[in-house]
Amino acid sequence: MPAPIKIGNTTFTWGERTYVVGVINVTPDSFSADGVLDPSRAGDLAVRHVEAGADLIDIGAESTRPDHAAIDADEEWHRLQYALMAVRRMVDAPVTIDTSKAEIACRAFDLGADALNDTSGLRADEAMAGVLAQAGKPAIVMHNQRGRSFGDDVIVDIRAGFEASIALAAEAGISEELLIVDPGFGFGWGPVQNLQMLRRFSELRALGRPLLLGTSRKSTIGDVLDRPSNQRQWGTAATLALAVQQGVDLVRVHDVEEMKQVVQMADAVVRGWANE
Repeated sequence: MPAPIKIGNTTFTWGERTYVVGVINVTPDSFSADGVLDPSRAGDLAVRHVEAGADLIDIGAESTRPDHAAIDADEEWHRLQYALMAVRRMVDAPVTIDTSKAEIACRAFDLGADALNDTSGLRADEAMAGVLAQAGKPAIVMHNQRGRSFGDDVIVDIRAGFEASIALAAEAGISEELLIVDPGFGFGWGPVQNLQMLRRFSELRALGRPLLLGTSRKSTIGDVLDRPSNQRQWGTAATLALAVQQGVDLVRVHDVEEMKQVVQMADAVVRGWANE
C-alpha cells in the first residue's frame, strides 16, 4: 500500500476508503456544461461540494474536452485567480489546480493551491516538473493518450505513460511518494479502450501509487447509454462502484452528493463497514 500523502492540511491514507474529488470548472466550454465563471459562484460550489462530502476540490480554468479551443496562460490565469481566491476563502478542504502550464501552477501555488492535477502527466510543459519540485507539492499525473499511437494492450500503454511521468519527476528531484496516478479515462481512448481500462483497473495497482479515476459524465457513458452529459449520473455511479471493487483511491466527480453515497456503499461492501 502506498504511503500516506499530505495535501494541504489533510493526510490521505490509502486503502481505508475512497476519497471524493469535487470538480469546479471555471470555463465557458466545459464538456459537461457546468462551467462557473463568477468567482463567488465558484466559492459557493466549493462549499456545497464540501458539505456533500468532497475530500478535495479540483479547479480547472481551461477545458480539456477533445475539441476545446486552447487558451494562453494570461487567459487561463484571468479565469482562475479570483475563483481560487474565493474557494480558498470559503473552504478548508485541500485544493488542486488542473493545469498543464508551469506558469499557472507556479502562480496557483503562490496563491494557496495545495497540489497539481496535470492531465499531461508533466509532459506538456518542460518547465512543469521543475516548478513542482521547487514548490514541494504533491501532484496527480495523468496518462494522456491523445496524439499517441495505440499498442495492443491499453494497460501496457498506460503503464508506459506513468513510467515516463515518474521518470520526469525523478529527474527534477520529485519524490515518487508525492505522486498520484490517473489512467486518463476518456483522454484519447475510444469507448472500447475506456471500458477495457475500467475492466482491468486493478492491474494498475502493481505500480504502487495511489490511483485516481475520472469517469464522471464522460462520453463513453453517453455512448453506452445514449444519454447527454447531464443525464449520465447513473452510468457514472456504475463505473465508480466497479472501480471501488478494484481498489481505486480517489474518484473525480461533478455530482458530489450522489457519488459520495455510491463510494460509501461500495466501500462498506469491499473494505468493510466501520460499524461491523
